Amino acid sequence: MEWLNPGGATAEVTWSTALLPCLMAFALTQAIAGIYIFTFRGLSYSRTLVQAMALGSIITCMLMLAIGNNIATALGIAGGLSIIRFRTTMRDPRDIVFVFAALSAGIASGLRAYAPAVVGTGIFIGAALVLHLVSFGTRQQLDGLIRFITPAEGDASALASAALKERCRMFTLVTLREVGQGREM
Repeated sequence: MEWLNPGGATAEVTWSTALLPCLMAFALTQAIAGIYIFTFRGLSYSRTLVQAMALGSIITCMLMLAIGNNIATALGIAGGLSIIRFRTTMRDPRDIVFVFAALSAGIASGLRAYAPAVVGTGIFIGAALVLHLVSFGTRQQLDGLIRFITPAEGDASALASAALKERCRMFTLVTLREVGQGREM
């Protein structure tokens, strides 16, 4: 079964050799998360997404350290992870890119490929900053989201539209629904 481990015996990962890659993954991901926070322009900021980036990079780093160059271990871990179903949907493709960047920093750190990890993270951060500063791809920026509750009496949609027309240059009424067991909209 030598073909399952083409590099021969996997070098043992000691406490000291595991510490630097995990810290490197965490530090790089903090930089990625910081740029994500700084450049975020969406309507619904998720603190848990930023934390997931940092924690995900440590997990991927740990997995890469555990796998080493052992194909059998890699297949076992992949099989074990295949039972996990993530039901969180990411509505913004930009969020997915940032999560992928964080996981990539963790993978590179776990492989102890520090130069690609640092250089790749640096270029990613630089590109994200430049795209943010020059407003690349921006056509129209939403100014805000207003959520309010109004009594259910009368035509709530017409009342809301009239109030918004008075105070806003442009608006879009996204949704209107009953709350408070039909007493409010």
